[in-house]
Amino acid sequence: MTSPSVEDLLRELVPQVLGVLVRRYGQFEGCEDAVQEAVLAASQQWPVEGVPDNPRAWLATVASRRYVDQLRSDQARRERELANATEAAPEVPDTDDTLLLLFLCCHPALTPASQTALTLRAVGGLTTAEIARAFLVPDATMAARISRAKQRIKAAGSSFPGSVGPERLNVVLQVLYLIFNEGYTASSGSDLHRADLAYEAIRLARMVHARLPDDSEVTGLLALMLLTHARRTARTTPSGDLVPLADQDRSTWDRAMLDEGIELAKASLGGPELGPYQLQAAIAATHADAATAEETNWRQVHALYLILERIAPNPVVTLNRAIALAETEGPRAGLSLLSTLDSEERMARHHRLLSVRAHLLEKAGDLPGAYENYRLAAKATASIAEQRFLTARASRVKPRP
Repeated sequence: MTSPSVEDLLRELVPQVLGVLVRRYGQFEGCEDAVQEAVLAASQQWPVEGVPDNPRAWLATVASRRYVDQLRSDQARRERELANATEAAPEVPDTDDTLLLLFLCCHPALTPASQTALTLRAVGGLTTAEIARAFLVPDATMAARISRAKQRIKAAGSSFPGSVGPERLNVVLQVLYLIFNEGYTASSGSDLHRADLAYEAIRLARMVHARLPDDSEVTGLLALMLLTHARRTARTTPSGDLVPLADQDRSTWDRAMLDEGIELAKASLGGPELGPYQLQAAIAATHADAATAEETNWRQVHALYLILERIAPNPVVTLNRAIALAETEGPRAGLSLLSTLDSEERMARHHRLLSVRAHLLEKAGDLPGAYENYRLAAKATASIAEQRFLTARASRVKPRP
């Protein structure tokens, strides 16, 4: 069993060593396999023999040898690569290619699901089994997904991107956002959140921010993650039941994380343009500033959602604006705005829309309508924690015979 300290060290070193090999040999798939073999060897040897003086160089050397062995086992097909490869340990530069590796994993040729899985495997250092458990799919399914992703990168050219322009950066931020959201509110399963995924998304966002500290959207995304994750312990009861934001014990929010997030949110707004992550961070900071739910500046929240809706129109943004509008102008105003989403076929059946409509109908005094929408929302979500919450709300407003 790998000790926690060795496991944490390996997770930190995996992307760095993979970056060394990809830069040297240019073949992502073979290099990634070789690094995983080196990590396995380290996890077996280091707890017994001790961590080497230069663990990064040790991993790079072992991985390089494994890669050369792979080439030799299929020499006829890979003669060109073998001619350029040697058994000598690769030079381990002082630079860290982790960011470039993250950009490679978020290759535009991949689907968002594949980008996410490959990022968690190659950059996050998670095993295929860990990723499969996170997304509640069989190990074989996730292994096939990762394998296909590596094949697509190989077909598209698996070397590091020549540039990390804004379009590629947007993909990276979207992948990190998806990982965090799945960790913060799991799409299915018995647990409301997966703290390990949320922490990993924050770690990777910190890494991107360290490389690109002046990018306002990178700063905004990290701020958003911190401000949201600071509320994690207040979101469920000891038995795992969901606690809505308005009912949370704010004294249990992580104050240090909130303070850091608020400072980052302020810093992100100093750029020449506003982006969606900056605005979402500003909204989260507004909630964090309120000592109680009643003190929330809902007019500011609504104004920020209006801006967000203009620069990045999205049904979820409109849904959230409806919540803020209901707080400032009453539930009927919020319900009127929600009705504009009924033409969005996928959104109309989404449990989030159904649950918000139920909540606003309840506040408006329409208990039969609230009951029906709570009931439909409970059936529409795959999250057991959300099902329990919505079913309890439905029971509370169910009309009595």
